[in-house]
Amino acid sequence: MTHRTIAMALFTASLAVTLPVAAMTEQQFQDKAEQVFAPLMDEYDVPGLAVGITWQGKHHVFTRGLANREAATPVSRQTLFELGSLSKTFNVTLAALAQERGLLSLDDQVGERLPVLKASPVGALSLMDLATHQSSGLPLQVPDDIKGDSALMTWLRQWQPTAGAGHERAYSNVSIGLLGRISASAFGQPYAQALQEQVLAPLALASTYVQVPAAQMQRYAYGYGRQDDKAIRVSPGMLDAEAYGLRSNIDDMLRFVDINLGSTAAPKPLAAAIAATHQGVTRTAPFTQAMIWERYPWPLSREQLLAGNAPSMALEAQPASRLAKREAGEQGVLFGKTGSTNGFGGYAAFVPDERIGVVMLANRNVPLEARVDASYKLLQQVLETGR
Repeated sequence: MTHRTIAMALFTASLAVTLPVAAMTEQQFQDKAEQVFAPLMDEYDVPGLAVGITWQGKHHVFTRGLANREAATPVSRQTLFELGSLSKTFNVTLAALAQERGLLSLDDQVGERLPVLKASPVGALSLMDLATHQSSGLPLQVPDDIKGDSALMTWLRQWQPTAGAGHERAYSNVSIGLLGRISASAFGQPYAQALQEQVLAPLALASTYVQVPAAQMQRYAYGYGRQDDKAIRVSPGMLDAEAYGLRSNIDDMLRFVDINLGSTAAPKPLAAAIAATHQGVTRTAPFTQAMIWERYPWPLSREQLLAGNAPSMALEAQPASRLAKREAGEQGVLFGKTGSTNGFGGYAAFVPDERIGVVMLANRNVPLEARVDASYKLLQQVLETGR
């Protein structure tokens, strides 16, 4: 081999390392999104949706269908969707920020922060237990007959784990709702105010709301019930803002994913708090539970991802074990979270190694596996354009 041949080979190898992956055209993205999500919309009679990909620092957005069937209002990038349990990812960001600022420790027991619960099983849980659903069986929802904070605290004092329950993972709006209350109290503010002033405003998420302002209500989509197809929006409930009460649009959610990817800057304390929410804390069979975010090995099979999003993971207690040391690395990890209300269904996932993330927002509560499967398929197809 001549010196010139060697030099050319080295130059070519350096290009393979330094040149960016081939760009995806907007038309390519629109075609891929249409091919993936049109069948899903047809199968589940989804009135409207917005799907976004953030990849290598660029956003691509696909919208289809109606935000309001009666008014024939099309979905746009400005349409506000209910986030359901995607709201929990903001809740834990507030909690981690409170720790970052020295206002609390996530190792604190609930009873230390809420003395009214000190001598109860709930009071013995740590704040990190609340953030990772490792709550010895707290139910998914607060009972319907519990009205007001006094009744809530009485019920929590009296609650007992089910017979034989250990420290398993039990997905619960109650546990994450308590965490939000405690974190906001550490800032000396009600939850909605604390979230707005400490998280949403500093992250420049100007279209993410606990309560949609009157001037923005025309942007707020109606959800459509899976059983009766009636236009609905989420009803007020105990711990709703903390657990499932946020509304947002596709652009804000892509920005939030970008911040989680580290491709969009955030104020240092918030960046550190967000990094803390990514740390793996508890091991379950299909994934490692971080602070609400679920960590899957990347690359992973479709089957493993769907197993982690099976209904049983939300509706049934699952064996889990607390890791001796938290997993702080983000290489080789896909982070994901679903969110649902009676009329809406969403999903967000991101892979730091690939600098890619996906968000799906729909005004129908599409089955978890179906929305995750479609989003994963789109993410994979986008990555294939650069390989």
